[in-house]
Amino acid sequence: MADTAPANATATPTDTPEQAKFRAHCQQWLATNHPGQPTVKLPQGALELSDPAALAWLQAWQKSAYDAGLIGCDYSKETGGGGLTNCQAIANHEMLRAKTPYLPNIIGLGMAAPTVYFHAQDEVKQALLPKLLSGEEIWCQGFSEPGAGSDLANQQTFAEKKGDSWVINGHKVWTSLAHFASWMILLCRTDKNDKYNGLSYFVVPIKAALGKGVTVRPLIKLTGETGFNEVIFEDLIIEDKYRLDEVGAGWKVAMTTLAHERGAGMLTTPSAGGLVTEEEKGTAVNSAAALIQLAKDSYRDGKTSADDPVIRDAIMQMIIRQEGFRQNQRRIGAKALNDHPMRLPLQFKLVATEIGQDIAQLAYEIEGIGSSLNVTDANAPGGGQWPLAYMNSFGITIAAGANEVQRNILGERVLNMPKSK
Repeated sequence: MADTAPANATATPTDTPEQAKFRAHCQQWLATNHPGQPTVKLPQGALELSDPAALAWLQAWQKSAYDAGLIGCDYSKETGGGGLTNCQAIANHEMLRAKTPYLPNIIGLGMAAPTVYFHAQDEVKQALLPKLLSGEEIWCQGFSEPGAGSDLANQQTFAEKKGDSWVINGHKVWTSLAHFASWMILLCRTDKNDKYNGLSYFVVPIKAALGKGVTVRPLIKLTGETGFNEVIFEDLIIEDKYRLDEVGAGWKVAMTTLAHERGAGMLTTPSAGGLVTEEEKGTAVNSAAALIQLAKDSYRDGKTSADDPVIRDAIMQMIIRQEGFRQNQRRIGAKALNDHPMRLPLQFKLVATEIGQDIAQLAYEIEGIGSSLNVTDANAPGGGQWPLAYMNSFGITIAAGANEVQRNILGERVLNMPKSK
């Protein structure tokens, strides 16, 4: 780790000496090791990855960042981490400022890693976490089923104990990145007579078992992309060591996963973890500020969309909402404001996904008839990325528990409101 910062290095007043040194290291490394423009076409997010070449390029980027100590920094050295304290958010912030590409192993970093770390046997942690953090092995999540989406406890995929092993049969669906994944975090039923205490949690080597108990089938989305899949288990045999926590503790382990998936896990990837200025945000299609340029470039009736006072007001309202969300993230560091463990994760997931959807919808209005052009059309405004973002946004409001379910949980369990009839 660098002992001195680059000439333009910045620290924050709240950084400890260890954190200040680490921040300087991140800034210095990123200044000379930014991967630059991708050599292949990348989708808008990791969950839409379908091209092996795009995955390989992103994996190389994640591996280089991991080798430099910018990923997994807060995990123990025994499990492949950096052994630091509260430094991952700093790395996230600096990667965001440097406008680096997203990390491909999003499910591994945001959901699987903390779940494995807190619930797996030491042998399994030490074997699996290094290649998860480096991105060499991609992970996916086996929660949703054809009959168990937002009703997570209604799992029917069954794991039966036979000797020192488990035999798994069932059907998972909407499984993002399963077509590339080496491992899956898997919630199963182990007792048919107890809805919640009859669940157990496993990690499963699905790539090694393809054709030998595991089948992965792609699902085509509204956008024409194939980022997610269905996964069929037929008499898959796994060792008992891949069970996380106790038999029947699957619901408890799943809550660890969901706490990170619904917001806390955002802090393990460069998509969050620190505040940035307007100049640092860039022009990504999820940024309300980027709508300003889009409005200047879009024409209707001989004028730009930016000339329309209604459009200008709508853009400013979206910028205010996004800035409010960004500032609200600062509550993470205030223990007095975190009176319920799920308040902020649920709130962040709910608000962020709906802001993203509304920003993309406003882009439709700004582009006018141009929004009907496909992403493959050279005349499509903004390369057709805004309509694509809008179509993708519906999956995000459903993922990690539909937003309607999130509202029920916030109302009933956080605000103590009576259940609706």
